Amino acid sequence: MLRRAMRSTLLLVGVLAVGGGLVGWLVAGTAGVWGALVGAGLAAFFCATTIWSMQRTVGASPTAMAAGVMGAWLAKIVVLVVVLVLLRGADFYDPYVLFVVLALGAVGSALLDYQAVRGARMPYVQP
Repeated sequence: MLRRAMRSTLLLVGVLAVGGGLVGWLVAGTAGVWGALVGAGLAAFFCATTIWSMQRTVGASPTAMAAGVMGAWLAKIVVLVVVLVLLRGADFYDPYVLFVVLALGAVGSALLDYQAVRGARMPYVQP
């Protein structure tokens, strides 16, 4: 299930990078391409961190799994804040294109994760 989620997420990020780069170029020129690439990179990091934390805690207790997932979530927030601080005032990228690509990556990743879990054929409860 997690491998399927990782494959589909990598495909999503590739489509976002290429499609977002093309649309970004049409909308804002080179700055739009850079915005799309930064957004796709952040989306890839966010998605990979979620899947990695799930792979590492798949056999652990519910408490350990929750701690791992929450730790990964905290790491994502820290990385996002650091990247946004570093990019503040930079003019080589378009922030609107970055936002749209990152938002599409987050929503798309959630939908792909849902599809992977739904098609996993695993029981929700143990009898």
